[in-house]
Amino acid sequence: MYSKELNAINKSNRYRKRELEDKDLIDFASNDYLGFSSNKKLLEKTFEVVSSYVSHAPKSSQLVNGYHPIHQKFENYLTNINGFENAIVAGSGFLANIALIEALPRKKDLLILDEQYHASGVLASKLVDAKVKYFRHNDMENLEEILLNSDFQRAIVAVEGIYSMSGDLVDRRVFDICDRFNALLIVDEAHSVGVVGKNLLGVFDLFGIKPKKNHIKMGTLGKALGSYGAYILSSSHIGEYLQNRAKSLIYATAPSLLDIELANQGFLYMHKNTEEISEQIYLRKEITKKYFGYDMSGLIFPLEIQSSKDVLEMQKKLQKQGFSVGAIRPPTVEIAMLRIIPRINIEKKVYEKICRFLSEVKN
Repeated sequence: MYSKELNAINKSNRYRKRELEDKDLIDFASNDYLGFSSNKKLLEKTFEVVSSYVSHAPKSSQLVNGYHPIHQKFENYLTNINGFENAIVAGSGFLANIALIEALPRKKDLLILDEQYHASGVLASKLVDAKVKYFRHNDMENLEEILLNSDFQRAIVAVEGIYSMSGDLVDRRVFDICDRFNALLIVDEAHSVGVVGKNLLGVFDLFGIKPKKNHIKMGTLGKALGSYGAYILSSSHIGEYLQNRAKSLIYATAPSLLDIELANQGFLYMHKNTEEISEQIYLRKEITKKYFGYDMSGLIFPLEIQSSKDVLEMQKKLQKQGFSVGAIRPPTVEIAMLRIIPRINIEKKVYEKICRFLSEVKN
């Protein structure tokens, strides 16, 4: 039925398939930045906490009977450490983005997204009645120009703290621009929480931004925290609105209790070991700069390879050397690249080995 489409994907070297993780390869591909996915002590503590309750599953949506003390405890913890008024847990970062982008913009509003915003936000933007515009990646002048030359009742701007493919850090000026235009600002911190900031809480923490009524932060639990799920931080007013309008929050089963508690344990561990974690992140940034002259904003190293065919060949060469890396191709990115994640639970000498190999092969 879709043979022609699949053949076209194959010919363009864009064919994708699921593959089981090869345990013999060293993982430089996943978003498990801090290595929490293999920390058994966090898992054991999680089971201990969840087992103390009668029910270990949410059973229904949050607005029926699925809202659990584990959810509430985690939300209260998040508001306390981040300085926001309200927190709502969600089943995934994808669902959280759908909730925000689909629910917030109304008729006569203007939704403006960075052109590299996550695919979940782009998908959700097609469901709204509001005007939708994109600004050039991290180009604050272009964003300001759109706001100046557009008519709107409300403006909603969506950016990422660290962009998932390029690894770019958001321009701090976006906060000032949104404050000046009284625009709602959504910051997707999926790839910045656990990686940047004095307390490893992301770009609000890094830039010293005190949350305001127009600020919304979305974070995921499946990256640095080694679990699965997401959360939305906002003012009490926005949280109340989302709980009553966001379909992916209202009509979805509440997030897994095991996943939420596992993320909670990850946060607790991160806060107890912030200095050590920050030092390990710094060391990997220095190795990347040494071999490639590239300053990583977080723990994403994008190495452009030009063609989809070449990037797949390079990925295979690295597999033969014992390394697993991501081969990212169009249309996900404009130029094919290797996406390398120097996870801090992998010894830095091993990361130096892959950098040395890549620098020699690429040159």
